[in-house]
Amino acid sequence: MKGGNHYRWRGSHLSLTLITLLFTTIFLWVCEKNHFVTTVPSDQDQFTWHSSGCAAFHFAVCNYAKGSWVADSRRPLYPGFGCKQWLSGMWACQLIQRKDFSYEGYRWQPKDCEMPEFERSAFLRRMRNKTIAFVGDSLGRQQFQSMMCMASGGQVIREVEDVGRDYGLVKLHGHARPDGWAYRFLATNTTILYYWSSTLADLVPLNRSDPKSDVAMHLDRPPAFMSKYLHQFDVLVLNTGHHWNRGKLRANRWVAYVNGKPNEDKRLANLGNAKNFTVYSVARWLDSQLPSHPRLKAFFRTISPRHFHNGDWNTGGSCDNTTPLTRGNKVEQDRSSDEIVESAVKGTRVKILDITALSELRDEAHISRYSIKANQGVNDCLHWCLPGVPDTWNELLVAQV
Repeated sequence: MKGGNHYRWRGSHLSLTLITLLFTTIFLWVCEKNHFVTTVPSDQDQFTWHSSGCAAFHFAVCNYAKGSWVADSRRPLYPGFGCKQWLSGMWACQLIQRKDFSYEGYRWQPKDCEMPEFERSAFLRRMRNKTIAFVGDSLGRQQFQSMMCMASGGQVIREVEDVGRDYGLVKLHGHARPDGWAYRFLATNTTILYYWSSTLADLVPLNRSDPKSDVAMHLDRPPAFMSKYLHQFDVLVLNTGHHWNRGKLRANRWVAYVNGKPNEDKRLANLGNAKNFTVYSVARWLDSQLPSHPRLKAFFRTISPRHFHNGDWNTGGSCDNTTPLTRGNKVEQDRSSDEIVESAVKGTRVKILDITALSELRDEAHISRYSIKANQGVNDCLHWCLPGVPDTWNELLVAQV
């Protein structure tokens, strides 16, 4: 009798769950059709409804950035010594001087979210006939290379075509490398590409015939590449942050422009303000484009932390720790550590890919003194060993796509 009651209760509970789900779906559809939505959710936000019928309704969404690092003997997701087809030698710590690889044996477990195990063939099937684009600085390039290694399993795959020319990504005369790379997995017609745009501002040489010309850095315009090819993307991941310093601007001869002319706003002469202004501008521009690109899922990745101790990149600072999780293994905060990106995407259709706090706990996973430039005194506490932390960024991305 108890068993019968138990099963009847379970059946009633299941029916109630289905009814609730159906009601919620219809409710969301009606509210959206009647334009009651005033805040489109990012991962840290809630749906907020403003009308007599919707004002009291809130639907919480998962915060993938809140959770803990846990040991996992099935890691890494691909062999670091085998992914030579896609992985830059300077980031493949299995191929340089480092001897300890304990940093590879951890995965991120969100506190209140189901995050399925990454499996490359299932991922490629999901991404059939789709294009994933990473646009940003060298940390974006690391995420791109990580994704290529994850999608290929770190193995040499012949059925991958270089389609960089389709996106104008070719090495120009006098350049060390192209502005990006694009590859297509032929079996599923899945394209993964990267475009280098370290500030996410549109860069236009003032005199194209002069290689030493100053370059207008349009703080209020997205990169021309993104504007041109946005219609071809199904997933877009942006990032910026570490190139916003005077040394980089001087070395590249970048001159701030706003409204098509040299910047005259004294507030934007401050690089922190200029960066924030650009992040907001790009997020708002992208949000304005999304209604015309309904299949596109856009993400703004938060800044990757660096762990220079006792100095900085140029002053010999180092991240010598090789013991995992000496800073703890949990992130319990609800807000992002990158307040700029969080604020910029709030109220837009652009989602936040929040990786800052969880990466902050992994100072042992940087390239550190094992850099190929170590004999030049370089301690790389900015970039990550691969396989490594950027693989987790991609797992979070795939879970939300």
